[in-house]
Amino acid sequence: MRWVKALLVAVLASAIAAVAKPAPRTHPRPTRLADTGLYSDFASRTVDSQNLPYSPQYPLWSDGARKRRWIHLPPGSTIDARNAEAWVFPVGTKFWKEFAWSRRVETRFLERTSDGWVYAAYVWADDESDAVLAPEAGILSGQEVAPDKRHFIPSVKDCESCHRAGRSEILGFGALQLSSDRDPLAPHAEPVADDFLSLAKLARRGLVRGLPPDILSSPPRIAASSPRGRATLGYLHANCGGCHDSIGSLASLGLTLRYPLSARDALSVPALAAIGRASRIQLPGAKGTSVWLSPGDPSSSAILARMASRNPVYQMPPLGSKVVDEEAVELISRWIGEDLKGSSP
Repeated sequence: MRWVKALLVAVLASAIAAVAKPAPRTHPRPTRLADTGLYSDFASRTVDSQNLPYSPQYPLWSDGARKRRWIHLPPGSTIDARNAEAWVFPVGTKFWKEFAWSRRVETRFLERTSDGWVYAAYVWADDESDAVLAPEAGILSGQEVAPDKRHFIPSVKDCESCHRAGRSEILGFGALQLSSDRDPLAPHAEPVADDFLSLAKLARRGLVRGLPPDILSSPPRIAASSPRGRATLGYLHANCGGCHDSIGSLASLGLTLRYPLSARDALSVPALAAIGRASRIQLPGAKGTSVWLSPGDPSSSAILARMASRNPVYQMPPLGSKVVDEEAVELISRWIGEDLKGSSP
């Protein structure tokens, strides 16, 4: 009878193996930044000419870091932009973002593989002699961003929590951010060199396909009632809209700060629906129910209060910053206090 039991066990094991899902393939991350393909010559820090530089018109606040960014598209490939709000990048696409203060501190790396996006962060040596893969759990760097506050190089989970929260895993590279109609009041706007990518250049070089004709003929621009409103909505789009969107893990909150290309006038901007709307977070010391945006009253507006806090319970964004963006707080405070004054839900 033992052989019968053994046969039954073998048959059962074979059946389980037949229906079990295969283990997901893993894509090892290079241990050195020099091996990711960013540089044609690491010693001289010469960036490979196949890696194209760009700068979003509304940069993400990162405690005052200076940034440089590049994208690599496999030869002969194109970005699928038929959904203008969520571009699809070909397998083999790579992105890099360098963070620097007085020196290079960190370079983040994303690569599109056949199994999805791979995330990595590389920490630079103090003398910039090398940049090596940071631990998956992240690491506190030696870079001081404010007294007693140091830059934290994010964990892989931190990267995933931001990049996978909305409709697109790639933030800062899309039709609005690459528009040639750039906002002169955008907080922390970066200089754009002649060789930087733009939406028009992507189209001319055949690197993007399927874009709606009206987006190519009329560069995307935020519709707002004032220049200050345009800059505010752009800032909220870049710094908050990746998570606070009508699609994604936070859609149930009903707070959409991502600017949609379909908004054709200042009254159709989803962010304005936050006016007078109750916030799920009650502000400390606030009288009555806190609201997201309180026209004419910045101090009672939860969006601004959370931007101006670095209390881990309240701060927004919850990751990636230890220093309040005072320039943006001032901009948005004036927008709420002056531009929105008299507005109603």
